[in-house]
Amino acid sequence: MSSKLSAICTSENYRLMSNGLHPLDWFVIVTFLVAMLVVGWYFSRRTETTDDYLLGGRQMNPWAVGLSLFATLLSTVTYLSMPGEMIKHGPMVIGMIASFPLIAWVVGWFIIPRFMALSVTSAYEILETRLGLSIRLLGSTLFLSLRLLWMAVVIHATVDTVLIPMLGWDEKMIPYVSCVLGMITVIYTSMGGLRAVVYTDVVQTFVLLGGAILTMATITYNLGGVEYWWPTKWDPEWSPIRIWFSPSSSRTIAGAALSGFVWYVCTAGSDQMAVQRYLATKDTAAARKMYFISLGVAVFSTTFLAVLGLALHGYFSANPQLLSEGFSIRNDADKLFPLYILIGLPTGISGLVVAGLLAAAMSSLSSGLNSSCSVITIDFVDRFRRRRTESEFDHIGLTRHVSWIVGAVIIGLSLFAGTVEGNLLDVTYKVVNLLVAPLFVLFFLALYIPWSTYLGAWLGVTSSIVVAVSISFFQLFGLNIFWIMPGALICGVVVGTLASLIPCSKVGADRE
Repeated sequence: MSSKLSAICTSENYRLMSNGLHPLDWFVIVTFLVAMLVVGWYFSRRTETTDDYLLGGRQMNPWAVGLSLFATLLSTVTYLSMPGEMIKHGPMVIGMIASFPLIAWVVGWFIIPRFMALSVTSAYEILETRLGLSIRLLGSTLFLSLRLLWMAVVIHATVDTVLIPMLGWDEKMIPYVSCVLGMITVIYTSMGGLRAVVYTDVVQTFVLLGGAILTMATITYNLGGVEYWWPTKWDPEWSPIRIWFSPSSSRTIAGAALSGFVWYVCTAGSDQMAVQRYLATKDTAAARKMYFISLGVAVFSTTFLAVLGLALHGYFSANPQLLSEGFSIRNDADKLFPLYILIGLPTGISGLVVAGLLAAAMSSLSSGLNSSCSVITIDFVDRFRRRRTESEFDHIGLTRHVSWIVGAVIIGLSLFAGTVEGNLLDVTYKVVNLLVAPLFVLFFLALYIPWSTYLGAWLGVTSSIVVAVSISFFQLFGLNIFWIMPGALICGVVVGTLASLIPCSKVGADRE
């Protein structure tokens, strides 16, 4: 046992272990943060047009953009909750990867080509062309609501669950630490635009995956081999293997696959963060390759983080003396990963893994900031004002100012994210995923239903939101939270398609 581990074993509560991070750990963390700022500064000097700033000049490398999309969607919430979910519920939590081949087919051949055929900067420009201005504004507003809440949850989860406990600081420091994390991300994002976001995401992908790999390697070394943490039998508290759907149980392979399929397809077909990355590549083939790279890395990371949960369970089961009084492996499963980082990793490696946790948060924040900035600039500012003599330099400056405003908003919202009851996964589904399916309903009607109307779109998205809220907070028909998106999608598509048959005024009357 390392000297650091021995010293901390006598502590009564790991929240008070302020000496857990060595100066070398801090050096690694600070170096990582400075590197992100340097990347932002580097690309700020190579941004000449708004297209460069928002879409990377539409000529970006598919590998880099694919890793960026993966890092964007793998937030700290997922990074921390996946090992915890494995500990509490067992291997059924990775059932969603069964749907990945179907996701690749649907997105690669039915969604990406539609977007690449249209010369747009914001995905929501498409909605106005097909369904009118009010639907474009509705889509933009839903996206902004979705991503602002999502970014707020990311900041709160990172600061409250990881940084504050590790530093041994009082919870009163949460607002200040949130501001620092948000400000650093805003600085490099606003300076370098999408290119800075993509290439910092690439670095952050290797850091966060490397941190997880190092964690598993040290656990295996400390215990004497994989066989000392790999379970030899099915834990009786794990969810039993169930294949088919169950309205009351979320732990079925079919249910997890359906939930994963709906989330990925809806995100790929309506979220500016995804669409922006298609448009950043040169053609449909490059965009498809980019998406497949993102899915491939997602399969690896999901599986690896789940198996890491087994390693953490085995380590703390073998060393129960490391847990403070009242700390439970199962009930506090979300906290085991950050706890091990603090007490189990060698000096310097702890700093690298903490940087991985920061990377998971910052990659999500930077992408959310950049895409939100593009939507506000294109769909609201540029749409409703007349630009006559403004230069590209001035327009880029305006876009950067929008980034700062968005950053301030999400930092403020993050202070309220802790009021939602439940664990990290519950927070994600209840707060963040309410609008994923309703937003996609608009694009489904616009791109795939020839007779769709703005009236049908309004009724479809309204019914979809009502179903999402009813399942999330009132357990409609006894359905659990994993049915939020499938239920909302089915209802919205059916209602929107049928309601579009109602005679109404032409779409053109809806435009300005």
